[in-house]
Amino acid sequence: MSKLEISNLHVDVETESGPKPILKGVNLTINPGEIHAIMGPNGSGKSTMAYAIAGHPKYTITQGSVKLDGVELTELTVDERARAGLFLAMQYPVEVPGVSVSNFLRTAKTALDGEAPKVRTWVKEVNEALNRLQLDSEFSGRSVNEGFSGGEKKRHEIAQLELLNPKFAILDETDSGLDIDALRIVSDGVNRYMSNEDRGVLLITHYTRILRYIKPTFVHVFVDGVIVEEGGAELADRLEVEGYEKFVKAAATA
Repeated sequence: MSKLEISNLHVDVETESGPKPILKGVNLTINPGEIHAIMGPNGSGKSTMAYAIAGHPKYTITQGSVKLDGVELTELTVDERARAGLFLAMQYPVEVPGVSVSNFLRTAKTALDGEAPKVRTWVKEVNEALNRLQLDSEFSGRSVNEGFSGGEKKRHEIAQLELLNPKFAILDETDSGLDIDALRIVSDGVNRYMSNEDRGVLLITHYTRILRYIKPTFVHVFVDGVIVEEGGAELADRLEVEGYEKFVKAAATA
């Protein structure tokens, strides 16, 4: 069962002047079947949390624990975390010139499963996944993210999510740069993934628009490296009206 447990997480980021504390004690448990939305102003540490959990070398966990189904992720390498069932959809997906989408997906699937998928069935699965994300048949022959539009990058990541079917997904501003149609297509993909009720999602976003399509179980307000408020979907509606200002001011005077 896809349970993610974040306990007292402290993270530093490497800067030219040395380590800078970003996360200052994050506690969060996401149970199977739950979608948790993380919202907050720029620079509050939302993406830092995502990258630290995934194992990005720029971010150093100085204290705390991150467990996925009881497995301590902080003791694992990036690829071991992926094999343990963790998936990260990045805010800014990187280009991989010379590596086709089809080869990338097959290599990723092979690395996760320990054996290559059968070609005939795998090609069919890939084509079906791309079709659901409204990506044409020629898309699989293109180099990963090279020349992709913002919408194509995000739809490609959700295709990965569907095909690799990880235990747990962190989606870092998946709605960034999407038009109305692409937002709906991407959201439908996330909802298909969550139809398997033992999965979990941590969804990082600035805006409520994606939450109209992907219904969060809980919403958390993130300010200055900690969670300062929690609630249901109605909290996102409040934030849409009131903004983050009162939470930022409260954190500054705490």
